[in-house]
Amino acid sequence: MQVLNTIDAVREWRAGSESVGLVPTMGNLHAGHLALVAAARERCDRVIASIFVNPLQFGPNEDLATYPRTFDADRAALAHAGADAVFVPSVDEMYPEGGSATTVDVSGITEMLCGRSRPGHFRGVATVVNKLFNIVQPDAAFFGEKDYQQLAVIKRMVADLCMDVAVEGVPTVRDADGLAYSSRNNYLDNAQRRQALALSAAIADVVERLAAGQRDFRALEARGWAQLVDGGFDPDYFEIRAADLGPAERDTSSFRVLAAGHLGRTRLIDNMGVSV
Repeated sequence: MQVLNTIDAVREWRAGSESVGLVPTMGNLHAGHLALVAAARERCDRVIASIFVNPLQFGPNEDLATYPRTFDADRAALAHAGADAVFVPSVDEMYPEGGSATTVDVSGITEMLCGRSRPGHFRGVATVVNKLFNIVQPDAAFFGEKDYQQLAVIKRMVADLCMDVAVEGVPTVRDADGLAYSSRNNYLDNAQRRQALALSAAIADVVERLAAGQRDFRALEARGWAQLVDGGFDPDYFEIRAADLGPAERDTSSFRVLAAGHLGRTRLIDNMGVSV
């Protein structure tokens, strides 16, 4: 597997007619990331992952400085998973002027859910993904459904800007006890790791009730919120939405239940879908 550190090196690697799949990551890889590589491997002739802790998507009080950086382990995992190359740029390579005067805002879909408590986050996500698409020119790019709002933002950006790349969502990968894999799970101590199960459990409970025909959305959201509190979370949100993240209606046929909350300093997110 090739390790590429510059934009020019990626473009030289990309030259040719074979189809290329891109897996953007911030590193500290887990089974969820490797599922993206496997999906790209099935779809495309060649697979490139990126590892870049993007400062543009972190707020002033977030964990940019302490975000886990585990390149040696990540490189070994990607090679084992069948990636052909990994792009590991420096901040100066991605933002040579010290930042980005040009940014990408995807309005409407970014002000809700995580966007409410993380202003500017999705601007940073959309900007860096746009840059990665321009650098790599992938035929397809693969994102996990655990970050469901992010996936929706990227799909909307690609559609609005007429970008010639297929954006593929890959189902959330969970540990045996139901907790969604996340790089931030590493921040949890043993007690918090047990408490974290309340997140997926609360979502699954509401999904089950939606499947059974319950449609009092506010009551169901309040129920999920209370379950998070009882489980030790400081909830950020617990919402029922349509699959496209529009408002849930009584005649909606495909729902998404999304939640986020803090355990100590660690913010976790999760979601599940249900069709009725």
